[in-house]
Amino acid sequence: MPLIKLVGGTLGKATTFFALFIVIVGVVLKCFDDPEPEHLGRMTSDMKTLEENFRQNNKSCFVLGASGETGKVLLQELQQRNIFSKITLIGRRQLNFEGKAFENLVQEVVDFEKLEDYAAAFQGHDVGYCCLGTTRAKAGTQGFIRVDHDYVLKSAELAKAGGCTQFHLESSRGADKSSNFLYLKVKGQVEADIQALDFDRYSVYRPGVLLVDRQESRPGEWLARQFFSAVSAVVSTSMSIPIQTVAKAMVSNTVLQPQHKFEILENKAISTLGKSDTK
Repeated sequence: MPLIKLVGGTLGKATTFFALFIVIVGVVLKCFDDPEPEHLGRMTSDMKTLEENFRQNNKSCFVLGASGETGKVLLQELQQRNIFSKITLIGRRQLNFEGKAFENLVQEVVDFEKLEDYAAAFQGHDVGYCCLGTTRAKAGTQGFIRVDHDYVLKSAELAKAGGCTQFHLESSRGADKSSNFLYLKVKGQVEADIQALDFDRYSVYRPGVLLVDRQESRPGEWLARQFFSAVSAVVSTSMSIPIQTVAKAMVSNTVLQPQHKFEILENKAISTLGKSDTK
């Protein structure tokens, strides 16, 4: 009995310590949180009306990376919100969907190594969403650069040439073309290169750690998600965000009238926009 009490007491103390640790870390992270973008609250006060006005224009869009984690949720959000008359998926393979909601989807299968041969797939779209990406561990250094920079940039170039006026890019928190870290450097470089294309509107989303259960096994990311999920349960932090919130933000932001042609939305702004559809 004493042993049981000892073990129980030890576990109880460990649980209490962990809970206090999470609270402390949450408070610390809060100090480094992104500033609240005040103008977004005013702009998203009547999202349903904005969506309806946008819907009346019968615009079309395309999605790159619809088979990925963010892309899948983004597609679901686009279908649910129904603000486009036509949605085209551009990818390296045909995707299978179940349900009548997906019957009107158009799919264009392309070879990203020869995108110039598939310019027609990028023509006639008003809005483009890019969630395309891979990892260095999965594709190697050159493969990562080719996918996250070359494929993304070439797609944006073809979209611009095809008449696309609005481009939305999922990037990463800390993206910086001058960074010493390859991942952040490549993300920052492609952001800058697409900005040079001069879309009528170009929005970059820089979420923190994406809170999502990936199908792929990435131990490091799994540990980070567990940690930030626990912290997020205590206090909002600029270091993490649910993947559903990112998808909602990308759709919500589409119908807003931006203050500038080019905008970078950090984690806090994404979180604000991701909640705007419920107002």
